Amino acid sequence: MKLAISLILLALAAIVGPAVWTFTHHSGSAVPSRGLPWQIETLSSGESRVFDLTLGRSTLADARTHFGPEMQLAIVAEPNEAGNVEGYYESVTAGFVAGKLIVTADLPAATIDTMRERAPKTEYMQSTTRKATLAEADMAAALAAPIRGLAFIPSAQLDEAVILERFGQPAERIRVNDHVEHLLYPTRGLDVVLDSKGRELLQYVAPARFDALRAPLKAVEGPKP
Repeated sequence: MKLAISLILLALAAIVGPAVWTFTHHSGSAVPSRGLPWQIETLSSGESRVFDLTLGRSTLADARTHFGPEMQLAIVAEPNEAGNVEGYYESVTAGFVAGKLIVTADLPAATIDTMRERAPKTEYMQSTTRKATLAEADMAAALAAPIRGLAFIPSAQLDEAVILERFGQPAERIRVNDHVEHLLYPTRGLDVVLDSKGRELLQYVAPARFDALRAPLKAVEGPKP
């Protein structure tokens, strides 16, 4: 699965001051019991629950109810791709951790194509990445769609030690180039992206669908050191 790559790259370019201490050493007495990025509940159905949203079952409307009405809805696509309907938040707070959030809808490619044809405005975001504003007539269908995945970009600057403290050792590591490495947690439906030249990224999918996220990474995996 390709999760909102264009918006993610746009967000990773933003400069945010380091705040690792907040992410790793928040006062224990004030830690919320749910809703934090590392609080992932796996379900016997193969689904998972994070940020109080069940991936594959909760909808974009549920995400908007939870995080607020500021969600920006659009179709984002690379050249020769159907793209995804995405809900984007410039800033949310997950427990006590602030960051950017992208909510990807689970919609058929044909439905996305039809929505794009009705889009009142299409613009280029980065290079050849296109962003199509949804028509008002398509808003309800987009919000009713189940959530296929979430991408969270913490404002706190992370490093490998912080990730391992919060999530434990990954089941697999995939390095795609000299500065980007993916730490994979398939049983939790989590892909942590460490980027020495940009911002870190947490990608969540239902564990039952994790292979769809992993396969494209294996296809571009760089040589082993």
